[in-house]
Amino acid sequence: MIGRITGTLVEKSPPQILVDVGGIGYEVDVPMNTFYNLPGLGERVTLLTHFVVREDAQLLYGFLTQEERATFRELVKISGVGPRTALSILSGLSVADLSQAVSRQEASRLVKVPGIGKKTAERLLLELKGKLGPDLALPAASAASDAQADIVQALVALGYNERDANAALKALPPGVAVSEGIKLALKALSR
Repeated sequence: MIGRITGTLVEKSPPQILVDVGGIGYEVDVPMNTFYNLPGLGERVTLLTHFVVREDAQLLYGFLTQEERATFRELVKISGVGPRTALSILSGLSVADLSQAVSRQEASRLVKVPGIGKKTAERLLLELKGKLGPDLALPAASAASDAQADIVQALVALGYNERDANAALKALPPGVAVSEGIKLALKALSR
């Protein structure tokens, strides 16, 4: 019913924000990946939304990208996964990380998300297989993904948070070796 809203960002209180659209304030729950990329208060924002009507509430969930909303919609289709759990998953993992975990069948990555146990993680892997983005299991992509994962893991081990490590990874040239990638990422993070 409500597919997109554009308005002024009035309040930010994770995971909820308030967007003023023509004098009406919409409370929108967003995953943390979206929350971190929102503009400042008083600035305009456009969010793709997913509207949920329950017996006791009407809830609006917002996303900055079509990919994130589509993934949210795939997650809520799974038995036992409601909007809150889907929001938690997208707050703990980016869409790319979730897609990679599903293609590699890595339940251990999903279990790290608060509220996701081993059985739920295994059900997610089974239900989402082939439904999220491109298949990352191709040999060339897998080698590049492994190198990128190693670089991020090294940066996290050095004390950087995962979000900063992933941001530094985006600045690296494609196909960079792990050791060179770590050096370049450290230079980027020290600026």
